[in-house]
Amino acid sequence: MGDVTLAEKQLRIAVTELAVGMYITSFDRQNQLISIANSGQLRSQADIETLLSSGVEYVWVDLARSKASVVLLYQANSVSCHFSTDAKTRFVKKIGISREAAQIKAGELLSESKRLIQKVLFETFEGKAIEISPFETLADNMINMMLQDHDALSCMSALRSKDAYLLEHSVNVAFLLVTFGRYLTLEQPILKQLVIGGILHDIGKIRVDIKVLNKPGKLTAAEFEHIKLHQNYAIDILDNIQGLSQVSKDICLMHHEKLDGKGYPRGLVAEQISLHGRMSCIVDIFDALTANRSYKEAMSPAAAFKILLSLTPFHLDKDLVYDFIRCVGIYPVGSLVELSNGLVGIVWEANKRDALHPIVKCFYSVLNRRYVNVTMIDLLKSDLYIERGLVSTSLDIDPTPFY
Repeated sequence: MGDVTLAEKQLRIAVTELAVGMYITSFDRQNQLISIANSGQLRSQADIETLLSSGVEYVWVDLARSKASVVLLYQANSVSCHFSTDAKTRFVKKIGISREAAQIKAGELLSESKRLIQKVLFETFEGKAIEISPFETLADNMINMMLQDHDALSCMSALRSKDAYLLEHSVNVAFLLVTFGRYLTLEQPILKQLVIGGILHDIGKIRVDIKVLNKPGKLTAAEFEHIKLHQNYAIDILDNIQGLSQVSKDICLMHHEKLDGKGYPRGLVAEQISLHGRMSCIVDIFDALTANRSYKEAMSPAAAFKILLSLTPFHLDKDLVYDFIRCVGIYPVGSLVELSNGLVGIVWEANKRDALHPIVKCFYSVLNRRYVNVTMIDLLKSDLYIERGLVSTSLDIDPTPFY
């Protein structure tokens, strides 16, 4: 041990009031060594209290990057520690940011996405050309966030508002497309183009009469024909975007085409609609059905899947619809479900789980008709099961504060 320099020393030190100034690289929790993503110094007693309240009893400390006072304490044997030249052994479990932090980050990304779409819609309305580079950056950020914590992004994208449908629909279509594309094992450059196409897919609606676009009732035949013109407007807009890929264009211009040739704007038939165009048809309909609109309430994912299947094989690609259902899951993360004991909750975590056994964040009791203390129920470890999927309006509850 005497041949090891100070810079190489990693110490397992009990967390006490003496820990201020220590440079933390990892911590022990339930006998597991966990490497933290944001290592750094403990700067205050509050930092120590946070560790202790999280169940952390020991931390791994890099003496060379700690304050001099910490080194003196070590040399004076004033701290309880154990020496190791290899803190990151095969038992180390690397973790990223917490779910709570991931949710915040996901929310910020979605807000940034909506701001960008709003800006582009305004500039398009004024006749300005669209620059592709901000969308490429946004696409990279969305893909990275999805890879880092897909469940957090799914939860935040489930929060919807009737007053921001166009913005939220564009972002959600982009997110669903990249999720679908990843499930189909498409390469990352294609995933990026899917995001860009999803974000821009309704760009032509900026030239549609706002009163018709937001009409709270059923459209007349003339009004529907007017709405359909948004695809013709999109052709002109997209032709002026330099660097826009064909994949992104297909998503924008094919999401209302039908396999039997009865779609619009071009009336393309099956073999003329690309894979990415077929994907966009499915995703666009699913997100529209599961969103609150000015003229209708949201539908549960399960109900939306039934409609998608009813549109095969003449409108939608049947094999792709089944792939999409398997990709999203019967009870997607962020959706509401009722458990067999009458508790209502948000599907919170489903990564690497089967569709029927997610972790559910419960907050409401149907039996008692009141909100209850939040509990996390892991259906893999419980006798409870999902009774049905829900939409918030069916129970007149507001799940927003629990996301």
